[in-house]
Amino acid sequence: MKVYKTKTSKLAGTDFHEVYQKAHGFYENIRRKTKRRPYVRSEYFKKDKIFLPLYWSHLHAKKNFRDKVRRMKYFPCGIELIQHTRIDPISKEDPNRKSEILHRFAGVTKDNDLFFVQVKEDKRTGQKWLISTFPLDGK
Repeated sequence: MKVYKTKTSKLAGTDFHEVYQKAHGFYENIRRKTKRRPYVRSEYFKKDKIFLPLYWSHLHAKKNFRDKVRRMKYFPCGIELIQHTRIDPISKEDPNRKSEILHRFAGVTKDNDLFFVQVKEDKRTGQKWLISTFPLDGK
């Protein structure tokens, strides 16, 4: 499997509030650049916009704080991967909603930690949304 090597490393910290502050600060820098929905442009999707707000609502729906911290640590790496990768993701139709396609990109951090980024694409509108960033194993 081909993976994209990021130049950023995952966020440091073990406490939820510590990691959340860093990840949300990174998100705020992106959010300030637009008056509407925050987004990043993707090389793979021919410079289409990937919208970010769904990531935070998906993250806050999780019950386990340790899982939230584990996922948030990879947020800056995931943003870089979305912006710069040209490697084909694993794409499949969402089994729960036939009108959506799920794209799963693989990446490696600066410290050689394997992680994945999941992007949801609406077939009807063509809009793409960042859903999640997560490592391969339960670390």
